[in-house]
Amino acid sequence: MIDDLNLKKLDDREASELAKLLHAVGEVGFLTVSNTGLDADQVRNVIETYREFFHLPDRHKKTVDMAMTGSNRGWGASQSEQVDPMANPDFKEVFDCGYELPAGNAYADKGLSVYAPNLWPEKPQEFQGVIRAYYSEACSVAMRVLRSIAVALGRDETSFDRAFDTPMALLRGNFYPERPAWAGDRDFGIGAHTDYGCLTLLATDGVSGLEVRMPDGSWQPVSAAPGTFIINFGEMLEFWTAGKVKATEHRVVGGTQERVSVPLFFNPSYETNVAPPKSGETISAGDHLTRRYNETYVHLKAS
Repeated sequence: MIDDLNLKKLDDREASELAKLLHAVGEVGFLTVSNTGLDADQVRNVIETYREFFHLPDRHKKTVDMAMTGSNRGWGASQSEQVDPMANPDFKEVFDCGYELPAGNAYADKGLSVYAPNLWPEKPQEFQGVIRAYYSEACSVAMRVLRSIAVALGRDETSFDRAFDTPMALLRGNFYPERPAWAGDRDFGIGAHTDYGCLTLLATDGVSGLEVRMPDGSWQPVSAAPGTFIINFGEMLEFWTAGKVKATEHRVVGGTQERVSVPLFFNPSYETNVAPPKSGETISAGDHLTRRYNETYVHLKAS
């Protein structure tokens, strides 16, 4: 648990926090943070707003079906994704929204799916306002986490900032129903995977289900009540930092209770070069994400 993200002045307490952060970042790939400015009541309201949407009849949700857009915007039906090719399609519903390009932005006319317009449902009535407000605040928290990581890695605190001026930041609501009686050993809420991007800021309703692959190969349950956030890192940040940050495999098996989780996938601007420092290579952040998204959906499109 990291209690404070402000690590610039390293007194004894902050030095202890820095040591914990370095271990979590480089060895485990997961940590929890609190005292972020997003309180438990606000997070509960966001979670229950998503829950109300997911409990609507499918005919309402289909009006914002992302299958109509070819991008991660709107509702995704159960079994529409498959992150682990060795498992069955994921048994969950999702709702995605992302960064809204301002007028005149250089990416506006490029037709990039990672910056597609958002789709908002008519019900619940307050849905768009609640989710958009949380999106903005969660992005601010994620940026503060990255600044703390920069300090932990011996970099300038703002070394990541310019890369996130037009972030490919995707906010997702996940709905995991009760695990069905017919589920077998290849059925998961979401199969084992590492996240594709940079940093994930995860809020949950406190129901268990998330499991993390530990360095010894075992699966460790991880949970957090609203107001405490689970942080993990993706493939992009691992190679962007030449392996100093670890992307860790995780999954959701599912249980006897439904579960709502809200990850913010915080990723840099499309044209950011995320190749390892001094490698001489060029890896576009947008190209990497687009390729990995296509791999997630290609099986389902072909079937």
